[in-house]
Amino acid sequence: MKKTVKVAERVQALLDEAGARSAVIGAMACAAWNYPRHTRDFDLGCATDPFTVLQRVGRTLREAGLEVECRLPDTEDPLGGVLVIEGGGIRKLEVVNFYNPLRPRRNPGQRAIDGALEGRLAPSKLRLVTLKDLIALKLYAGGPKSRLDVLELVARNPDLDLGELQQTCEATGLKREFDRLVEELK
Repeated sequence: MKKTVKVAERVQALLDEAGARSAVIGAMACAAWNYPRHTRDFDLGCATDPFTVLQRVGRTLREAGLEVECRLPDTEDPLGGVLVIEGGGIRKLEVVNFYNPLRPRRNPGQRAIDGALEGRLAPSKLRLVTLKDLIALKLYAGGPKSRLDVLELVARNPDLDLGELQQTCEATGLKREFDRLVEELK
């Protein structure tokens, strides 16, 4: 896992150099918010131009000897592409991009990245999405596993302010999903 974190830190630094922030999302973020679950991959989120920045970061990592696949978006994708990084003894590292210039739409990705916390994953320099933003990302993803993740995150974080979560969800177009969550919690 140490090698994977080092590569993730390198990816974060490359994105930062390109003016694109990133943050830990997915199962690793769930674990940081009191919900560890078995997983083999490590996810970062960003919101940048996939056709320039994401591809440039991919080339740099490939030149460093890693296996990199850059999946670019089309007009049907709700996301803006994914970098899949493997090799060199690391777990699969995915950089999920939340900006698709071919299909601009509101999603919680940019807000989550902008509000990510520094120093929460010490000694790593990786940033971590806040709990409310992680839940919004999971609600946006949809699907049964994400739904279960949301319920577990809420249950394992009893200090979560549902009013703040509601504001986050409404600001990112997830009011209906938040209302369904509240019904499930009753």
